[in-house]
Amino acid sequence: MSVSSGVPILDLPVGRPRDPDEFIRAAMAWHFGPETGSPFWLRRAATLGFDPRADVKTVDDLALFPNVTDELRDVAARDLIPQGFGPSTPVVGVFESGGTTGAPKRVPLLQHWADQNADFLGAELDAAGVPRDVDWLMLCPTGPHMVGNLVGRVIQARGGIAYSVDFDPRWVKRLAGAERPDEVSAYVAHLLEQSRHVLRGQRIGGVMSTPPLLEAFATDDELTELVGDWVKGIMWGGAHMNEDTRALLRGEVWPGIPLLGVYGSTMIAGGAPERVGTGPDDPCVFDPQTPFTTFRVIDPDTGMPVAYGERGQVVMNHVSASFLLPNNLERDTAVRVEPPAGAVGDSVGEVGPLPTFGEHTVIEGVY
Repeated sequence: MSVSSGVPILDLPVGRPRDPDEFIRAAMAWHFGPETGSPFWLRRAATLGFDPRADVKTVDDLALFPNVTDELRDVAARDLIPQGFGPSTPVVGVFESGGTTGAPKRVPLLQHWADQNADFLGAELDAAGVPRDVDWLMLCPTGPHMVGNLVGRVIQARGGIAYSVDFDPRWVKRLAGAERPDEVSAYVAHLLEQSRHVLRGQRIGGVMSTPPLLEAFATDDELTELVGDWVKGIMWGGAHMNEDTRALLRGEVWPGIPLLGVYGSTMIAGGAPERVGTGPDDPCVFDPQTPFTTFRVIDPDTGMPVAYGERGQVVMNHVSASFLLPNNLERDTAVRVEPPAGAVGDSVGEVGPLPTFGEHTVIEGVY
C-alpha cells in the first residue's frame, strides 16, 4: 500500500537527491502546521520560545530544539502521529527503546517511513555486494523492538524469507547488571542452539545479528562452518563492534563474506549503514540517511562540534513526514568524520558507549 504525505519533497525515496534546506523547511511546515502536525508537537510548540516554521531553515537549526526524548517514555504514541496523514494511516507498530537508560521510550513506525527506510537499506546491501533473493536468519530482538521489523521488511523487499530467532535484550542486561554471568552464558547458548536448527535445516544466505552473538558464533566450529558454507552476507548492529573483532571476522573467520554494520537507534527509526568501499585496515564509518537522519558530534560540556578526527558525544536528528525527533543526545561517543559528498551533518567512526548516561550505568549485554 503506497502512502503519501502530499508533500513531494517529503515523499521522495530516501536515496533521491534533494535540497536539504528545502527539505527541512517543508518538514517544519508539515510538523507544525495546525492541520498536519502531530498533537505532541503542536502542544510543544507553545513552549519552544521560537517558531520552527520561521526559524528552522537548515539542518544546523535543528539544534534550536530542546531534547525531548525522555518525554517519549510517557507520551501517548498516537499523539506522535502527524494529523496530515489522516485518521487511518497505516501504522506498522509502536516500538520501544532497549531500556538501557531507564523506562523504555516509544515511537510509532508509520508505513510511510518503513517503506522509505527499506528502500534505502536494500540499496546499501546491494552496494555492499550482498545478493538478493536469498533467505536470512535474523538473530535479533523482535516484539517491541524495531530492528526485527525493519530488517524483515528489507529481506522481503529483496526477495528473501526471514527466519527469526527472538531474544529479550532487557533480560540479558538485567542478568549482566546483577553480575550473573553463568545465566548470561546459558541464555546465549540457548540462542545459538535455536540458530543451529535454522542453519542446519534451511538454505540461509544472510545473517543479521549483534556483535556479541557473532563472536559467539565464531567460537562454535559447526556454526562457523555453516555460515562459511552458505551465507553470502552478514549484517550487524545493536551493540558496538571494536576494530579488532571486525578485522578478525572479515579477514579470518568468514573471509570473502560481506560484513555490513548498521549504527541504529529506535529514536531515529532506523540506522546509518557502514560506509561501503573502505579497505580492510580502514576504520568503520557510518553514514546516516541525510537529510532524514543526521548526526552531530559535540563536546558535551560546550555543545559545540569537535574537530574532524576528534571524539565527542553523538547527537541524532530524525526528520521525515512520519516522525520528528531532533537534537537527541545519545549514549554513545564517536570520532567525527567528514560526510560523503552531497550529505549534511557528520558521519561517525569508532563508535563506543559511554560508561554512564544520566544516572544509569550503560550495559549493552547482547544488544
